[in-house]
Amino acid sequence: MNSDGQNDDNINHSGVSLSEFFRHHRQRREPLVLATVARTIGSTYRKAGAQMLIARDGTAAGLLSGGCLEADLMERARTVLDTGRAMTVDYDTRSSDDVIWGIGLGCEGAMTILLTRLSEENGYEPFAFAERSREQRTLGRFSLVIASNNAHYPVGQASRSDAPANLPRDVTATLTAMEPRAGASAVEADDACFLIVPVELPPHLLLLGAGPDAMPLVEFAAALGWRISVFDHRPAYAIAERFPRAARVQNQPAAAISHTVATEHFDAAVVMSHHLPSDQAYLAALADSDIGYVGLLGPAPRRVRLLTEIGPSAAQRLGSRLYGPIGLDIGARTPEAIALAIVSEIQAVLSGHSGGSFSHKKD
Repeated sequence: MNSDGQNDDNINHSGVSLSEFFRHHRQRREPLVLATVARTIGSTYRKAGAQMLIARDGTAAGLLSGGCLEADLMERARTVLDTGRAMTVDYDTRSSDDVIWGIGLGCEGAMTILLTRLSEENGYEPFAFAERSREQRTLGRFSLVIASNNAHYPVGQASRSDAPANLPRDVTATLTAMEPRAGASAVEADDACFLIVPVELPPHLLLLGAGPDAMPLVEFAAALGWRISVFDHRPAYAIAERFPRAARVQNQPAAAISHTVATEHFDAAVVMSHHLPSDQAYLAALADSDIGYVGLLGPAPRRVRLLTEIGPSAAQRLGSRLYGPIGLDIGARTPEAIALAIVSEIQAVLSGHSGGSFSHKKD
């Protein structure tokens, strides 16, 4: 411990998404520790089902607290890596003892965190299953035993919704109930407690335009774990190396986007090619899609002109799905700030929020 009561061997957050971190280490056949919030009481930074990954070298992805618990988790993760045995850890920040013992969160809550080992021996499950579900955009759930007095269900045991064998009936029923947007839930059965965690499918962002100002937008979206597809009609811009965190970068004529939006699922689209004929073709195609958020870069007069050119019928079909000028009003002037404003607005719209300041909301 140092003079502030913190562990000197702090975790080094990688700055990449859980998926990127997982792929990096699995490709190298390196074991990881999966830390999962098993239960919470009161006010906590994350809720049940939230996860982070920890590697032996001290690097990690994801956060379960504001960065205060992770150093202690690192020490415990090393034990899990060495022994292969899962463990649960309790943190209670509801009393003054929290400050005395050096954690000092002051969050007025408590949480239990489950640590399990992921490796080639167990197929990196259940995280590998969650990754497959995200990549294939299929609904799925997994369960983790978070407490047990039953030798048949040891703490840390994982099961998947695509193979729910040898589980109590109530657990199987909850595990295989594919309710969209359902949160994590605990099921007690046969003297054990099972945490059922739904796999959250990341938003798929369609970026129409691969100019220099698209690069920070991809970075911000990737940091949120979104899946990003970038299209541009200009070969000099549609280069994968310029967007290493995008799932796909493709050069194709703007008119061809109609087929893409008709055959693939996207949650949001941003039109930012800075080329009027191309943006017109993009908007016309998006008008016929069911994409819930369509953002248009540029000033209001440009939006009016484009809507006039695609015709009143297409403009009406876009309706309230069209956000232009795009982004939240945060005083953005630089490409990076504009990208932040755009991603923030998409996040707010997809989650059903207004994007206003918390300080202006009632407690």
